[in-house]
Amino acid sequence: MQKLAILGSTGSIGQSALGLVDLYPEMFEVVALAANRNADLLFEQAAKYRPTLVALHDEDAAKTLSRQLPGTRVASGAEGLVEVSCHAEATVVLSSIMGAAGLLPTYHAIKEGKKIALANKETLVMAGELLVNLARRQNSQLLPVDSEHSALHQCLRGAESSEVRRLLLTASGGPFVNWTRDSMAKITVEQALDHPTWEMGPKITIDSATLMNKGLEVIEAHHFFGFSPDQISVAIHPQSVIHSIVEFIDGTMLAQMSITDMRTSLLYAFAYPERWKSRLPELNLFSLPELRFESPDTARFPCLDLAYQALRAGGSCPAALNAANEVAVGLFLEGQMPFLRIPELIDQTLEAHQRIEVESLEAVLEADRCARDEAMRLARQSGWVQV
Repeated sequence: MQKLAILGSTGSIGQSALGLVDLYPEMFEVVALAANRNADLLFEQAAKYRPTLVALHDEDAAKTLSRQLPGTRVASGAEGLVEVSCHAEATVVLSSIMGAAGLLPTYHAIKEGKKIALANKETLVMAGELLVNLARRQNSQLLPVDSEHSALHQCLRGAESSEVRRLLLTASGGPFVNWTRDSMAKITVEQALDHPTWEMGPKITIDSATLMNKGLEVIEAHHFFGFSPDQISVAIHPQSVIHSIVEFIDGTMLAQMSITDMRTSLLYAFAYPERWKSRLPELNLFSLPELRFESPDTARFPCLDLAYQALRAGGSCPAALNAANEVAVGLFLEGQMPFLRIPELIDQTLEAHQRIEVESLEAVLEADRCARDEAMRLARQSGWVQV
């Protein structure tokens, strides 16, 4: 039986994971849950799954929840998230907290030698080399939950890196894949949140619309699998049936296909190195639409090139990229900044960033803080943002 600690249990991925617990009640026990501030949903989850520990990042919400859950330990703040990630009984830690907030608890779970199902891509973007090296030393397994990286992990099982020519990450292209740049200038928040394929949280949905999500996944793939930026490509695949492809040096390709349901890649990560018989809907090959592939248009979607730029620069640049993107997306979602300003602000922040080597968690967090401050300064200076 797998004993789960879930960071981000009230988000879309956390709820999908608990949906798997419902499908496989004999295979899972939930021992700890953590969320940001959604106390009402966390209360419902705690009442149903009976973990011994729950945590809310918001301290006031945690106090209220503590009164509602007598007999259950309720922790709060960043320390509470770390306590959940390091729960002594947990055999698998699902890291699905959005953004940079997931870095600290994931880092500590790795230090404890936990098996990590990683759905928080920002963790590897910000501190990939540091965390991958730590995982090796602590014998901690890092397993991908993103459908693209899960697909690559499956296609690479049993392969030597010398046999691989390149990794090909597929992307839906988001809701604006066929829009002109002129029409993109008037994109609203509501339009950007209307993803054609996946149901995700607001931040990752906007990242999908700008293709920054795919840029972050390129950086994540580099750290997960050890291939150079030149060996990682992106293809627009609107049908989202093929989740990624590995091309080998003999010209053959392996592609992974499945339904568009995050529970598929969660099941793979939780069960690894085993495979469990699926209780999810099957993929019906005979009902599939025509499968198409296109090259990404980086003139209309420059965030993808910015991610490659940060990856090649290395050091603290990916952390700065992520920080600037989180600031820019947040401002767009608040209605303070136009959609096309997102990549402009990221580019300007990277230009201003003073690269440092990332040799400690403290260095990563400092680079993140400096880049956020710079992005906000540039946003105010631009005149778009009144903050």
